[in-house]
Parts: sequence; C-alpha cells; structure tokens
Amino acid sequence: MHTPSQGSQLLLLRSFSYDANGMTAPRVRQPSLREKAQMLSASEIERTLVRLAHEIVEKNNGVANLGLVGIKRRGIPLAQRLAKLLGRIEKTIVPVGTLDITFYRDDLSTVGHRPQVNPSPMEFDIQGKNIILVDDVLYTGRTTRAAMDALFDHGRPRRIQLCVLIDRGHRELPIEAGFVGRKVPTTENEIVEVKLQETDGLEKVLLVEPVTEGQ
Repeated sequence: MHTPSQGSQLLLLRSFSYDANGMTAPRVRQPSLREKAQMLSASEIERTLVRLAHEIVEKNNGVANLGLVGIKRRGIPLAQRLAKLLGRIEKTIVPVGTLDITFYRDDLSTVGHRPQVNPSPMEFDIQGKNIILVDDVLYTGRTTRAAMDALFDHGRPRRIQLCVLIDRGHRELPIEAGFVGRKVPTTENEIVEVKLQETDGLEKVLLVEPVTEGQ
C-alpha cells in the first residue's frame, strides 16, 4: 500500500536534462536509501506466513467460502503463498484474486494524495464470499480503503478481512488488520521495504531511511 505527510519529509533531488527539442527540463530523482535494520529473513517470512495461515483457518472455522485477494504488487505473491498453505492445511483449493492499485504506496510514496484503481476482471466470483485482502505493508490505510471500494465493483462479499505482513503504524483512517505478521514501530521518515523472490529475486524485509546529499 503513500501519503502527503510523508512526502513533505522526503527530499526530492532535482537535476536537468535535455529533451528532444534541446530544452532543459527538471528531472526528479528519488533519494538514495540507507539500510537501518533487517526485520525479517527469508526463513522468518516463511514461518510468519505459516502462522498467518493457521490463524486464518482458526478464525474462519476452516476455509469454506473463503477467497484471498492480493493487492498489487507484493500482496499478490503473498496471497498466492497463503492460498497454497491453506490448501495444504485444509486439503482444498482456495481461490486467489488480484487488485491493481496504481499509486505511490504508503511505504514509498513522495507525492500523490489518493490511490488509483486500475479496472481489471476479478479471477473468481466474490459474491457472498468471505474475502481476505492481502498486502505487504499497512501504513496509512488509504490503500486498504481503495481496495475495499474496488472489491464492491466486483460483487458483494459477505465479509472482508485484512491480512498484512508488516503493520508499521501511522494510520490516517480507522482501518486495522485482523491478521498481522509483525508490528514494527517506525518513524514517518523511515521506509519498510519488502523483498520477495517473485518480484525482487530475493527474500527479506528491511527498514531503511532516505539519505540526502552530504550525509
């Protein structure tokens, strides 16, 4: 799942380049990031997902009428992994859908006020189902709000729950996750980076901070 408040704190470094007409134009460059700590290793991510899968089964009395919907980008592989784990536990297939919300994510954005949902078909019928939204990081809650609105464009779920790998706090909306891998206290200037094999070719969760020139 990025906010104006954080955007005001991140420094945008500007340089100039020539366009096709030979004119100079400002170019915005993101600040470099400095690693502060590794919060989860690959094995810890796997163990966390196993625990979350068992919590989902317990709180939903199984997986009957259950469907997972991953929020692009890293929420999708997380949802797919959870579906496989749930399938092994309950010996059945749990459907997985996706939502494409193009927007400066809560943990990385420097500009933008609201998420934008890209219309796309849902992979299964969510009507009357218990839906679990899956995302990597919960921050302000704006991405989750947009995802819930988007879900209702595809049907009327019986129930919507939220599952996140990391909850970093700083909510701007009254949204909480029912299933949380790890709660991590952060400052608004810090950034949570989730790296997954499916999207990044490596597996870990980092706490980083922007570095400005001269530091």
